[in-house]
Amino acid sequence: MSNYNSSSLFISFNFLLLLLLVSLCPELFHSVHSRTFTGDMQVLKDLKNGLKTGSITPGSCLSSWDFSVDPCDHIFTQRFTCGFRCDRIVSGSARVTEITLDQVGYSGSLASTSWNLPYLHTLDLSFNSFSGEIPDSFANLSRLRHLSLSENSLTGFVPDSLGDLSLLEEIYLDGNYLRGPIPSSFNRLISLKRLELQGNNFCGEIPILDSLKELYFLDASDNYISGEVPSPLPTSLVELSIRNNNLEGDMPSGFGNLVVLQVLDLSHNELSGRVSSFLFDHPSLQQLTLSHNNFTSMGAPYNMGVNSRLIALDLSHNKLRGLLPAFMAFMPKLSALSLEHNEFTGMVPSQYAVKAAIPGAGTSSFERLLLGGNYLFGPIPGPLMGLKPGSANVSLVDNCLFRCPDIFFFCQGGRQKSLLDCKTFSRFIP
Repeated sequence: MSNYNSSSLFISFNFLLLLLLVSLCPELFHSVHSRTFTGDMQVLKDLKNGLKTGSITPGSCLSSWDFSVDPCDHIFTQRFTCGFRCDRIVSGSARVTEITLDQVGYSGSLASTSWNLPYLHTLDLSFNSFSGEIPDSFANLSRLRHLSLSENSLTGFVPDSLGDLSLLEEIYLDGNYLRGPIPSSFNRLISLKRLELQGNNFCGEIPILDSLKELYFLDASDNYISGEVPSPLPTSLVELSIRNNNLEGDMPSGFGNLVVLQVLDLSHNELSGRVSSFLFDHPSLQQLTLSHNNFTSMGAPYNMGVNSRLIALDLSHNKLRGLLPAFMAFMPKLSALSLEHNEFTGMVPSQYAVKAAIPGAGTSSFERLLLGGNYLFGPIPGPLMGLKPGSANVSLVDNCLFRCPDIFFFCQGGRQKSLLDCKTFSRFIP
């Protein structure tokens, strides 16, 4: 009996000693009891160590990362307040599945770690000050679905290896200083739904992306992209913007195949030729912006545009000539029309005035009708003269409308052209 009591006392003493050691020195037992997979924890450490110390401000997520304790065991505590998420997998280890840093101006390189996080599905480092190139090691993020590097200071080329991340659904690279061509490997991202590349220094032509059957949003605006408008494009596109680039040539007929397209913005390029009639009869297009190009003519749709879904149409700052197209007054949903700064001549169509002042039942009125900067002449249609200031945004300035006095708000804000300028343009202007 005495031997049994001695053994019990010895075991109890050792157990108490073990508890005391764990409470006083938890780091001694970290490797034994850690829930976080060792490799994942090393990536988190390297990410923090790769940042400039001064950019880790008090109260930020990374300022709380204290690796003397297990990250996944202490997530959302004072030692790891925020910045990542863990999930337990089949093996029992906790793996890092999401890194979403707060937007406090972290700076440093993204190449300081291996990015060997095979269970990561979200990486959001947006609205910080990360610099350097996007590392090839991002290819290790084999389960990544959401990548956001928006509004940083990243430079260099986008690595082709991003095209190997076959589960990617969203890529946000906008607002950086990335250069070179858009990788053709993006055409392998068959799960991609949204691609934002605007506000960089990308150049060359947009690669063929027709394999991206789920892509609904593409924005490559404010770059140095050249060549023709890409064709074919994914037929799943709902919104396409390649505004403010160096695109040239004609509008491709392939836009007729984009049957769910709602927003198209190709403004501020060097496109020329004819604005195709199918854009005015498109079954889903609601907003069309082709301003600041070199278009010289446009086609008229069948049925005078009565089947059009367009709500806003901007063809301003082109070289369009001839009479103002009457069919635009019959587009039932069109409420914003800008044709200013072209070379249109003739009289303001009475149909425009009626749509602005007294639209028919079931049709939208012109809330914005901008016709300034052309060579329009003749009397002002009666319905326009009944418009009150503030009822609509209408402008007829900088034309050849010599009977457009300032008492009408749509004649204010600028003079009419001189008679000499009008006669020089066309001897038929009275």
